[in-house]
Amino acid sequence: MKVSNFPVLPEDYNYIAAFLTFRCQLKCPYCINRINELKKCAEIDGKIWVKIINRIDTRDIPITIGGGEPTLHKDFYYIVNNLREDIHIDLLTNLQFDINAFMQHIHPERLRRNSPYASIRVSYHPITVNYDELKVKTMRMLDKGYYIGIWAVNHPTYEAQIQEVKEDAVKSGIDFRVKPFLGFHNDRLYGEYVYSDAICKLHEKEELEQKEVLCRTTELLMAPDGTVYNCHHDLYTGCNPIGNIANDDLYTIGEYRRCTKYGYCNPCDIKIKFNRFQEWGHCSVDIKVV
Repeated sequence: MKVSNFPVLPEDYNYIAAFLTFRCQLKCPYCINRINELKKCAEIDGKIWVKIINRIDTRDIPITIGGGEPTLHKDFYYIVNNLREDIHIDLLTNLQFDINAFMQHIHPERLRRNSPYASIRVSYHPITVNYDELKVKTMRMLDKGYYIGIWAVNHPTYEAQIQEVKEDAVKSGIDFRVKPFLGFHNDRLYGEYVYSDAICKLHEKEELEQKEVLCRTTELLMAPDGTVYNCHHDLYTGCNPIGNIANDDLYTIGEYRRCTKYGYCNPCDIKIKFNRFQEWGHCSVDIKVV
């Protein structure tokens, strides 16, 4: 049952994410979460997450459960199994867990929806994950009816290896997709951006002139402690919070907010990408210089 006092999401909102934890078993050197200094964050109880998410009128926008590695949350299974039945759930995971326990607790249909990409999206990182083991786990879950696929970041160092792995996965019937690497590598900026100078300060050796902007997001980003943020930079660094829905704080969403961190933006927010309808040209934020 939805509770009416949850703020109404603007019509153009494209993404809802519940970051259950920032913890992760992997230590990938190019982790997009760690481009900005990732701040440790308290984790709220599963019953609170269920109360929070069940209040949201999602308008068929799936709730993306991520992290970190979301299955590390102590109440992960409780959260997934107690959300409203009409809420679609997407899971971002590294699959570094006991899949037998997962399949015992979660029915395949709970993580299935009518979409052009898998509801369970497994991240493959050549430097930290054994592909053969990942393939076996993914194949087993496919055989049991789970809507699961593997996604890899096309880091310049591992392009050839990723292409080889992709060819093997596709031959085995696995939906394997490659996402572009974002950010700087060997002094070169990778990725397509609407605001290409918005991450320049992440690379410059000297402090650049501060620029103040107004920024509006099309995403609802909820941190492990229930705090809502305007963008991934603020989410990971814990700065400029909008409010905390775990404490029923009053806050506004969908408005332009002042920001003095332009130049340190997380690439996820300013890149050109597909929206949830798989239409190319979307950007998560709209930025205006003050």
